[in-house]
Amino acid sequence: MASKDLRQGPVWRALAAVSAPMSLGILGVLSVGLADAYFLGQLGEAPLAAVGYIYPITTAVTSLSIGLSAGANAAISQSIGRDDSEAETNRLSVHAILLGVALAMVIAVLFAFGAGWIFGLMGASDDVLAEAKSYVPFWALSFPFLVGTALLNSVFRAHGDGATSAIVMSIAAALNIMLDPVLIYGLGPIPEMSTAGAAQATAIARSVTLVGAYIYAVKKGVLWWPEDLFCDLAKSVREVIRVGLPAAFSNAINPAGMALVTAAAAMLGDTVVAGLGAAQRVQSVSIVPLLALSAGIGPVVGQNWGAEREDRAREAVRQSWMFCAAYGVLVAALLTLFADPIAGFIASDSEAAGYTARYLEIVSWSFLGYGILVTANAAMNARSKAVWSMGLSLFRIFAVYVPVAWIGVWMVGYSGILAAAVLANFSVVAGAFWACRRTGLWGKIEG
Repeated sequence: MASKDLRQGPVWRALAAVSAPMSLGILGVLSVGLADAYFLGQLGEAPLAAVGYIYPITTAVTSLSIGLSAGANAAISQSIGRDDSEAETNRLSVHAILLGVALAMVIAVLFAFGAGWIFGLMGASDDVLAEAKSYVPFWALSFPFLVGTALLNSVFRAHGDGATSAIVMSIAAALNIMLDPVLIYGLGPIPEMSTAGAAQATAIARSVTLVGAYIYAVKKGVLWWPEDLFCDLAKSVREVIRVGLPAAFSNAINPAGMALVTAAAAMLGDTVVAGLGAAQRVQSVSIVPLLALSAGIGPVVGQNWGAEREDRAREAVRQSWMFCAAYGVLVAALLTLFADPIAGFIASDSEAAGYTARYLEIVSWSFLGYGILVTANAAMNARSKAVWSMGLSLFRIFAVYVPVAWIGVWMVGYSGILAAAVLANFSVVAGAFWACRRTGLWGKIEG
């Protein structure tokens, strides 16, 4: 398959070519979490609260797929930018996918055995803990399929094909959401499985999607089994890991911080956890265009940096930050205006809905800062400077978000968590600018 050349034409068009379709794909993926929260919320507070504990942990584990995808995208897009042979680029792609699936199997086993202990440390009550633990086995089974699909999607995006990646993500989400009510509530001979049913729906959707996406990739010629599979294997692994591991750790930092903040919220009761968890899902859907932009900027920076077109890479960063600022203000205004009806739709309990609405009314005004962070991180990952993005994420979570949230809960309750989120999102704007200056993505390289 011919790659889309992101090294020519207006930069905004190159960004849009990958980012615009990714909005649909990411919206589909995040809608699964929203659907889980909605369907399980109809069964009572315990299943809904269980989702609040599950979400940050599974998101942290999922960061492996995000990080390895970043590593694969950086290596493959730079290979395309350098005009390497198709055989070299394909071999690198296959190596990245095999590496990711192997690591995912190891992580899945560790997660299956350790998740219950983690939920207990987070403060889950007995009823909630039982619901959360029932989710784990099927989710762990699905994890290698998730990672394989994510890496295959990164191959499509590195070639400038955001549309196929988005379609794959959307199909997986649609299948998952269709299966949710059947397996959660039961239908005919299928018994009601509650939280475990949500995990089964995810496992089925992910496995079917990977098989279908792989068949399509082979048919279209974007991927094939190389005759010399082990040639340059160590080199490929080094290239992917060099960005992939720091990027995975960087992406894990945010949900790990969410888990620690959820533990602080648990001191205020399961209702607060349920409301906070619902709000975080609405937030995830609200910032889809920002996440799509972070997915789109990677191939643009990678191809242009590989082709020594650093000026276009810098322009991509500048334009992405302008979009983050404009969109952030718009979505904050809308969420503030419609906070109550949105919260009432997601959380069936009126008290939990109140906590959800307060989060949306206050924290949404800081989403623009988070957008600047994720686009800066994606650009630095594509530039093979993942340690810088990891440093930014570490600062946001462990220097600001977590300590301020715990102190805030002790001093002013739930308002302390909201203040911590706002401060964390705005605190990284200056850091992102500084890091991009130091890595050559904003002006000349310093130092």
